[in-house]
Amino acid sequence: MRFMVIVKATEDSEQGAMPSQEMLAAMGAYNEELVKAGIMLDGDGLRPSSYGARVQFDDEGNATVIDGPFTETKELVSGYWVFEVSSKEEAVEWARKAPFRGGELEIRPFSVPEDFGEAFTPELQDKENELRDTLTAQREA
Repeated sequence: MRFMVIVKATEDSEQGAMPSQEMLAAMGAYNEELVKAGIMLDGDGLRPSSYGARVQFDDEGNATVIDGPFTETKELVSGYWVFEVSSKEEAVEWARKAPFRGGELEIRPFSVPEDFGEAFTPELQDKENELRDTLTAQREA
C-alpha cells in the first residue's frame, strides 16, 4: 500500500527558516534508512507558501488564483514522503522514527481503483494506466 506522509508546516518553515546542519544530517540518515528498507518511493521539502498560489473553482468551473502567503499555518504542507508499506500501522511506525522535535506528520493512503467503484470503468482504468506508463517513460528518458 502506498501512503503519503505529509509534513505539516510550522511558523518557522513558513518564515523560510532552513534546518540546521545537524537536522539535515539526521534527515539524510532517516531518508537513507527508508530507501535501504525499500519504503521510500519519493519525498521532498516544499518552499514556504509565500512562493505558492491557490486556484479555487466556483460551481461553474471558473478559476480564481490567490497568491501566497497563506495565514493558516496549521493547514499548510512543508514536505512529504511517499511510502510503500504493507499497512497503515507500518507507515505509522516508520513515521515515528522521523527525527523531528516539534511539528506534525499526517499519514494518508493513496486511493486505489476499487475505491471509485463502478464509475472507474475498465476503459478509464486502461487510460489511467497508459498515462502512468507515459510518465514512467518520461522520467526514465
